[in-house]
Amino acid sequence: MKTAQQFMTSMRVLGPERLWLLGILTGGHFVIHWFQQFFPVLLPSIKSGLGLNNVEVGALTSAQQLVMGVAQLPLGMLADSMVRHRAAILALSLVSMGAAYFLLGSSVFIWALVGSGLIGLGTALWHPTAAASLSNRFPERRATALSIHGTGATLSDTVTPLFVGALLATFSWQTATQVQLVPGLLFAFLLWRALAGMFTDAASPSRRDATQFRDVLAVIKNPAFLGVSVSTGLLTMARLVILTFLPVYLQEHLNYSAFALGVFIALLHVMGTLSQPVLGLLSDRFGRKTVLLPSCLLLGLFFALLAFVPPGIPLGLVIIAIGLFFYTLYNIFNAAVMDVAGSNVQASTYGLMTLITQLVVIPTPMITGYLIGDWGIKFAFILAGAFLVIAGLVIAPLRLYRGTRNS
Repeated sequence: MKTAQQFMTSMRVLGPERLWLLGILTGGHFVIHWFQQFFPVLLPSIKSGLGLNNVEVGALTSAQQLVMGVAQLPLGMLADSMVRHRAAILALSLVSMGAAYFLLGSSVFIWALVGSGLIGLGTALWHPTAAASLSNRFPERRATALSIHGTGATLSDTVTPLFVGALLATFSWQTATQVQLVPGLLFAFLLWRALAGMFTDAASPSRRDATQFRDVLAVIKNPAFLGVSVSTGLLTMARLVILTFLPVYLQEHLNYSAFALGVFIALLHVMGTLSQPVLGLLSDRFGRKTVLLPSCLLLGLFFALLAFVPPGIPLGLVIIAIGLFFYTLYNIFNAAVMDVAGSNVQASTYGLMTLITQLVVIPTPMITGYLIGDWGIKFAFILAGAFLVIAGLVIAPLRLYRGTRNS
């Protein structure tokens, strides 16, 4: 109760313009994650519809990560150097998402790979730009703002699987997929209009261009940045393993329907709606490591438990527990990285962190798909748990932002 009161007090002092930006970006994040969360529920249908093996299924996820990993640094630098055009960059991310699903429904594997890549491009266009915009406007409450922004994603992650499961139970997977082009274009226009004029008071691009590369190089040399980037990579590897193979496990091994699959995927995110603003506020007040270290260890334990709990209610309870941290930790990791970045390279730093993490993340789904051929699909959950434990060990010795108990 006390934490909730502190949270509401911290929101009232932000001012209407900052709250408008936060609200619009949080709503846009909801739409972005509609498209992102559509994919794991759709994946078993693509697998059966195109006759794919586990390695090819992993390749679809890897295509997203490859494009996202390669694109986020240059797009982040673009967002930093063209601050006044951030509304257009954010709108373009939604256009990319809609086009991605039009291609995914084509019933041809090569076009499905291209569509998966466009999901990665939409992600790369949105996240560095939105995160930097919030980080610049909320320097004193960075993790709180990023966590509220993340709450929009988590709400979407919760309801999207339910709606997608119902769509797949009603329509063919190709029809349900290709029609996503329409909301992609519509919401892109609405977001662009809502943010019109929001970034017109940005600093001169010439000043940013003159110092951008130097400031990015300075960030690379920071041990905290490197350590947090490694830990974020391990978190991403674990999440990709879960998002790729938990739906396959639920539908092919436990024989759940498409709608039931949607329910379980929703449970994977529902608790994050509550935990994100709380953990963000705690991170701002008491420090990043205070939240990150125990959360990584607990999430690793819950991932591993997926391999051992029986189906039904016990499995659902473990998935709900995972949801406390599944997306929330990204916001705290992002805040930890932006704590060490200059104000004019916030998006670039986000993109740089993503580029570093993707060096190890990209092949993870395909390698895991190969390994479970010998070890069984439950091995994927144990592997994901191990990744999180290692991430916690990397975080432990780092000197991170320690918070302020007065905020």
